[in-house]
Amino acid sequence: MRHSAAVWDYRAATEITKDWNGIDQVVLRNPQGASVKVSLQGGQITSWRNEHGEELLFTSSKAIFKPPKSMRGGISICFPQFGNCGSLEHHGFARNRNWTIDENPPPLHPNDSHGKSIVDLLLKPSEEDLKFWPHSFELRLRVVLAADGDLALIARVRNVNGKPFSFSFGYHTYLPVSDISEVRIEGLETLDFLDNLCQRERFTEQGDAITFESEMDRVYLSSPNVIAVLDHERKRTYVVRKEGLPDVVVWNPWEKKSKAMTDFGDEEYKHMLCVDGAAIERPVNLKPGEEWTGRLKLSVVPSSFCSEHLDLQRTEKRGHWMSI
Repeated sequence: MRHSAAVWDYRAATEITKDWNGIDQVVLRNPQGASVKVSLQGGQITSWRNEHGEELLFTSSKAIFKPPKSMRGGISICFPQFGNCGSLEHHGFARNRNWTIDENPPPLHPNDSHGKSIVDLLLKPSEEDLKFWPHSFELRLRVVLAADGDLALIARVRNVNGKPFSFSFGYHTYLPVSDISEVRIEGLETLDFLDNLCQRERFTEQGDAITFESEMDRVYLSSPNVIAVLDHERKRTYVVRKEGLPDVVVWNPWEKKSKAMTDFGDEEYKHMLCVDGAAIERPVNLKPGEEWTGRLKLSVVPSSFCSEHLDLQRTEKRGHWMSI
């Protein structure tokens, strides 16, 4: 395949295959046996497994795996908008387009590549995209599977236009949970949020953690760079680290909306949760030639992890991934 040699030259644990629909996908593996699958359709992360082969992302059993629409699950790239407004597609068009492997990726320091598997993808606007969103850009996505099994995503948007433009962005991340009623999110307490179920009215979080008893669709504003999703029954915690992404979207459709979605099981809301690093409230503004970077890193740790350790963990890990 045309891109295959270039990928293997730089990232020996990377393989290009085809999925069940015949769509090109990149498979990353680390020495311990963890893996990540990235579809060139939408630049979507379709799978992230630990060294035991356990899937760490949620995908609906009724997900529709048919281009050009993204599937319900994994991690999809929402650009140039998050949500639904104007003439653009819901959550933007990036997740519904064909990406290519980047022939000229950002440089990688030799010390950063040890034990990691990496692929760089690239999206440029089509002529059709420019009719609806008349801004020339380059969107680069670096996907990194670390030696310890952590998953990092680094998106870079460059303005190659002759005029400024603005956009919103989000990593739409579906996490599997044992029981949504037993899950709590720590790190968002006391923050203001926009409630999409109340015409985006602004409220202040009053709880000491986020818990779930009904449908939730919120944008938490000016959030810390580290939050934790605790799954008590499964005795594990997802740690979400981010940079350049001030907002966090928390979404669960609950029973009524689940039954209304054709690509989502009626009872699946009990076993999933979306926690998205995003830039929504204040759109990103880029002048010609400028570039924006948004980083997300996902880790899975034992459930003893809690928000009291967030700052310590952030200090310990910061140098480990921010330079990728």
